[in-house]
This record gives sequence, C-alpha cells and structure tokens, in this order.
Amino acid sequence: MSSNRADVFSSPWAALPDVLRVHGFAALQPGPRLMVLGGVHGNETCGSLAIERVVAQFDAGQLALLRGQLTLVPVANPLARRQLTREGERNLNRNFRPSAAGQAPADYEARITDLLCPLLDRHEVLLDLHSFQSAGEAFAMIGPRDNTGTLEPFARAAEEGLLALHLRTPRVVEGWLDIYAAGLAQRARAGIAVEEDAIDFGRGTNEYMRTRGGYGVTLECGQHDDPAAPEVGYRAILATLRLLGMLAPDPQDVPPAPPQLLRLVSVTDRDHADDQFVRDWATFDAVAQGEPIGQRADGTLVRAEADGFIVFPNEEALPGTEWFYFARESERRLA
Repeated sequence: MSSNRADVFSSPWAALPDVLRVHGFAALQPGPRLMVLGGVHGNETCGSLAIERVVAQFDAGQLALLRGQLTLVPVANPLARRQLTREGERNLNRNFRPSAAGQAPADYEARITDLLCPLLDRHEVLLDLHSFQSAGEAFAMIGPRDNTGTLEPFARAAEEGLLALHLRTPRVVEGWLDIYAAGLAQRARAGIAVEEDAIDFGRGTNEYMRTRGGYGVTLECGQHDDPAAPEVGYRAILATLRLLGMLAPDPQDVPPAPPQLLRLVSVTDRDHADDQFVRDWATFDAVAQGEPIGQRADGTLVRAEADGFIVFPNEEALPGTEWFYFARESERRLA
C-alpha cells in the first residue's frame, strides 16, 4: 500500500492513538485459547479489516463462541498503521521478545512487544494475518518439524500443520528460521561481522509462541492492495475457530485439498547496490536449475541452484541483506 502523505492524511487510521485495542470473548465451556493478530506491519491492512468484521459479527450475535477463549488485536502496531508504513521505529516481527527485567523498552516496538507477550503467554494458538508487496496468491508459513534441537525445539508440528491445511491456501512454506540462521552463517563465512545474538532478529510472533509451548501460523492473505485479501483473512479466522471446535461447523464445508508444500533451502544476499535481478520476479515464480536470477555488480550471473521457486524477491534490498530466498518442493505432509 502506498505511504505518501496524501494517503496518510486521508487514512481512517490517521488519528489512531498509541493504544492496543484488544477484543476478548470467553465461552462458558473450556477449550482452546486462540489469539489473532492483524496489523503487525502498518501497511498491511487486510488482517485488521478481517478482524473488525469478525468482532462486529460476534457483537451482533451472528457468530457464537462455543468453547474456549478468543482474543483479537486488529492493529498490533499503531505507529506503523498511522504512517501506513511497514515499520514504526523498527520491524515489530523481528526480535520479538519482552524487554529484560528491569530494562526500559528500547524503542516503540519494544513497548508493543512488552504488551503483546503477556497476552500471547495466556494463549496456545496464534493466527497472524499479513499481506505482501509483490503480486501473488495467498500462502501460509509454518514452523519446524518436531525436534529437540537448540534453534527452535518444537513438539506440536502436527497441530500446526493441520491448521495450515485448513486455511486452504494454494501453498504452504516451511523452514524460515533454519534458513535465516544459515544466512547468518553464510555472512560470517564471507567475513561479514555477525553479532552473537543476531539470530534473535529472525524470531517473530510465531517463534515466540512456540517458545511458550503453543503453535502458530502466519497467513499471507495476498498483495497489500488486493481487494480480496480481507476476505481471505476473514475466512481464515472462521476456519481456525471451526477447526478448534470454537464455532459450529459449516454444513457445506468439504475437506481441504492438500496445498503445494515448499521448503526454504537457501537465501542469497545483495552484495552491492548495483546487483540487479535479470527480470521482475514474484514470489513462487518457478525457475530451472542454472537459470539466471540476477546479475552482480561485476557482471557475474546468479543462477538457480536447482529446479525450484523464487521466494520474497526484494529489488530494494540493502547491500548485506536478503535479496531473495530459494525454495524447493517439500516431502513433508501436513496431515
């Protein structure tokens, strides 16, 4: 979404206060505890619109919570939303953790995190609604497979996969934190200074949720300006509630079709401001092994390492940051 001054001043969120508006619904019957976030990035409005629609339907009695607890935060970053920019002072979905005891929050997003973390601690399932810059279809992102490693130990992959399946996106992507860590190691091998705690910058809302014993899925509802994106988010909230038995089932529902499951396998940094893509890429564009993807400032071609897919191409990446990710088909099954 554009963030020019005219858009900002005409935005319905231009006067949004620095307050988190939190909607809570608790059924008399115990059950799952679900939290839904929108607006973690200020220029991604579809999740906020989807949440507002669900809240209005609960308030009007058009939806009824059967069991458990539901918490919805339509705008998680008020500053970024007022500006209609991705970030306020920094990316809220990075280094997502509460401030250390006795330590003042370092920035605006740290103050938000200090409010959101205790909320997340009281829940076991997270649905985080986002959108993206380039053209493309909606997709979901999931965490690691069950493991007892040190990077991101996890024991609820089956539940997380089942949730992703029921969001009914054409594609699901796995492997985010593994590849983020691999990218840091790649920079270190290239002689680029990497801070000891740099891996924490790759941890967002879902990674935090997994450290608390829960699980979470990020839903990328579509392109920022896609008028269908709020509907994708709305349907995802209802699908999650029904999967968890918190809403009555839809009698017309049919079993979800298995999505294409992709695994991130590598990340390529932009080394120089003159590094350029050979063409405009969109997320999930297919490439063949050896096909040129970009050209370095010295004329060297960057080629596809195998048959696979471009993910998150960023033509505006700063030197020393992620230029694009590469994914291949995964053998994992969601259910």
